[in-house]
Amino acid sequence: MVTRREFLDTLATGAAGLAITSSARSYGQIMGSNDRLNFAVIGLNSRAYAHLSALHTNKDAAQIGYVCDVDSNILSKFAAATEKQMGAAPKCEKDFRKILEKTDVDAITIATPDHWHAPMAILGLQAGKHVYVEKPCSHNPAEGVLLVKAQQKYNKLVQMGTQQRSSPHTIEIVQKIHDGLIGRAYYAKAWYTNGRKTIGEGKPAPVPTQFDWDLWQGPAPRQPYKDNVQPYNWHWFKIWGTGETLNNGTHEIDVCRWALDVDYPNRITASGGRYAYKDDWQFYDTINTSFEYEDKCIAWECTCCNHMHHFNRDRGSIIQGTTGTVLVDRDGYEIYDLKGKKTSEFKVGSETSSADLVGADSMTDAHFANFIAGVRKGEKLNAPVSIGNVAVTTLQLANIAWEMKRDLVINPTNAMIVNDPQAMKGWTRDYEKGWEPKV
Repeated sequence: MVTRREFLDTLATGAAGLAITSSARSYGQIMGSNDRLNFAVIGLNSRAYAHLSALHTNKDAAQIGYVCDVDSNILSKFAAATEKQMGAAPKCEKDFRKILEKTDVDAITIATPDHWHAPMAILGLQAGKHVYVEKPCSHNPAEGVLLVKAQQKYNKLVQMGTQQRSSPHTIEIVQKIHDGLIGRAYYAKAWYTNGRKTIGEGKPAPVPTQFDWDLWQGPAPRQPYKDNVQPYNWHWFKIWGTGETLNNGTHEIDVCRWALDVDYPNRITASGGRYAYKDDWQFYDTINTSFEYEDKCIAWECTCCNHMHHFNRDRGSIIQGTTGTVLVDRDGYEIYDLKGKKTSEFKVGSETSSADLVGADSMTDAHFANFIAGVRKGEKLNAPVSIGNVAVTTLQLANIAWEMKRDLVINPTNAMIVNDPQAMKGWTRDYEKGWEPKV
């Protein structure tokens, strides 16, 4: 298997020859002739279908030239869906590094498992591609620092997939909060509920013939294949995933800190556990976290194996201030006075569900439109990685607090843990030799 280091050497020396030897595409498909961005979609299970839907919505400005997945069955299924929606068959690759060598790819979208997000995004930037990366933008805080540094060094755009940042009603209500709608906003509480089932106890099994298990693991230290990891349960294993806090909490915590206009906290607490089932799941299914600032506070609660709603919603955020409260979710917002009386509301007209693993919606369409306009016209990104990484790092620190079973004191200027060397070991991770991300 070619390592990251060997790949970069090939990329650096082979670009000129590649431009000559790669198969020619029609002139109308090259950016500059019709100004349509040529995308490669990488990681094709579940969420990638929202990328497809969004690019279809924005097809006047974008096209999908390549699709990539390490599972050939998932790859062929997604390629067929792409041809049906976009009207043209994409080229298929199992190894994303071959896509990064293509001179006709303007941007990549990353919907792989979490452990691949930052390393792949960094390699994409080094190959001269713009990047749309799903949340979380990294597996650990050190990777987030590297990714932000890489974006600045290689001067390409990186949009993180916190699509509520492009939601018109959320943009509107956050601005109203900043303008004093509820006085001085000082507290935010967010929640997430779902009805996830047990993942059982995995058994060693032969690697499916259509699946490249070695490349799927990539930067993660090698593990034997088991039958309860793919295609979704990797979320609940620490070596690949980041738990429900990063899987879904990223969205609402990002909205909360946006509304309160805060960055890194001073103190983080987290308590919870795997209570609903006894199985291979390595994270919590129930957790309460708190993020304390100088004069503000954010709380997040997760019960992902019990779908009891809060405020008749399976996810959302409330923002409280000195004169009132705002409740905001993906479907609209409500405004309350200090006595809890509803004074105003707005509804989008459609409803979302936490059980939806794809999440194709108008917010994602708008988020892609913003990314495309950023590349083509210089429009300011709604969720550049420098901003998205703040919420991600904050929540990764909450995972560390949960694992340590103690509060963490944080340096708010750089997010590093103060006076706790043991906890700081969670700042980074071990990598498979040759796959360490570098900038």
